[in-house]
Amino acid sequence: MTKDPVLVACAHGTRNPTGRRLIAELALAARALRPGLATTAAFVDVQPPTVVDVVRGLAEAGTPAVVVPLLLSGGYHVHVDIAGAVAAHDSARAARPLGPDPRLAAVLLDRLRATGADPDDPRTAVVLAAAGSSDPRSGADVAGTARLLRADWAGPVTTGYGSAAQPPVPEAVAAARRAGARRVVVAAYLLAPGHFADKLQGAGADCVTAPLLPDGRIAAVLLDRYDEALSRHP
Repeated sequence: MTKDPVLVACAHGTRNPTGRRLIAELALAARALRPGLATTAAFVDVQPPTVVDVVRGLAEAGTPAVVVPLLLSGGYHVHVDIAGAVAAHDSARAARPLGPDPRLAAVLLDRLRATGADPDDPRTAVVLAAAGSSDPRSGADVAGTARLLRADWAGPVTTGYGSAAQPPVPEAVAAARRAGARRVVVAAYLLAPGHFADKLQGAGADCVTAPLLPDGRIAAVLLDRYDEALSRHP
């Protein structure tokens, strides 16, 4: 019987211990949904092991791999770091990032409701806050998630970024107030606590949602990305 490729769950990396735990639990949740699937972790920054080292080690052991970015949009880390790590090995391939996806938008909606925000109030504005990237493909992915969220939100939904893209989250919050919003809620479009999540507390919003994890729907998205990569490159 042919063994399935190892699922390499590749995250950005964080020094935040809760963030590290939640990312590790996401990979474990994917394994629980699909017993027998081998998974391992890799990172593009901050913490080891690097995705380059993990993919190389699997290739040298003769083990095929699918690297799934635990990232919500496609920027430098997806199109350069992860793409470069798999390009050197015929036995490795890369999946697309987790977002945009309707299930992620549904998790965001639940996080917004948990703050007491009313989806039916046209004067409650949402700023979808992403980490940010100078790669326009990342911005397009974030805009796609905003469109999905907008379908279930009566008030305006705009985007803001933690770095490298415009507008910064505080400017997006201020713009929403100038446009007439009675209440502005920042929807943290982040998987787990960490540096960017901490910065959102000072953005001037009335409240900030919790990050997306933990939520079982995200593990299902992760497995779908793995399956899509296999279907493209059997």
